[in-house]
Amino acid sequence: MKTLLERLKNGLFSENPIFVQVLAMCPTLAVSTSLVNALGMGLSTTAVLICSNAIIAAIRKFIPNKIRIPAYIVIIAGFVSAVDMFLAAYAPDLYKSLGLFIPLIVVNCVILGRAEAYASKNAVLASIYDAIGMGLGFTLALAVLSFFRELLGAGTLFGMRIMPEAYQPANIMILAPGAFLTLGMIMAYLNSRNLKKGKALLQIHDCESCGMGCDIPKKEKMDVKLDVNMLQKGGAN
Repeated sequence: MKTLLERLKNGLFSENPIFVQVLAMCPTLAVSTSLVNALGMGLSTTAVLICSNAIIAAIRKFIPNKIRIPAYIVIIAGFVSAVDMFLAAYAPDLYKSLGLFIPLIVVNCVILGRAEAYASKNAVLASIYDAIGMGLGFTLALAVLSFFRELLGAGTLFGMRIMPEAYQPANIMILAPGAFLTLGMIMAYLNSRNLKKGKALLQIHDCESCGMGCDIPKKEKMDVKLDVNMLQKGGAN
């Protein structure tokens, strides 16, 4: 149970897909103009992530190694199609707002990365917990980003007026430059906060999170470990 809870914590904080691993930047910057869009994209991605991780973990021993990536994509695409049809039927306004970014969940590197890095190597239950943690971490990061962009860029939250009538919205916040500025400031704050505590925010050479399948030489791993230890000692002084 401790390991399962740790997967939830890692996805939300220490291995957050957006703020730590800096993945899925395209949908992150594009749909975070409002909280409704952010939560819709985050929960849709979480649903696909949970289902695909569970299926891939269940059949991982039957998938030939040479075709594992195409097999993962086919499984993911099936669940994305189901989510796409569900939103079109029951949430048409959200479906129109998110547009092309729902089908593009198929190539979301968070989902494919977790399939390759975790679900293909672990049991079903552990893979589900990993998917829940990563999915909620992705949703949380989108919500935080969209909170500031919608509030400052439109003066609203969930479409309801929050700022006083005299407030002049900063239109740049709901445009592309505002997305980069907001994300950069949030990540700068988190890095600064973690460095003060003597922690490395970025998971350098974290093979479990990366999912790229590369083998880092043992010497490089030792060098990175020493660098992180030095950073922690420096933060403690």
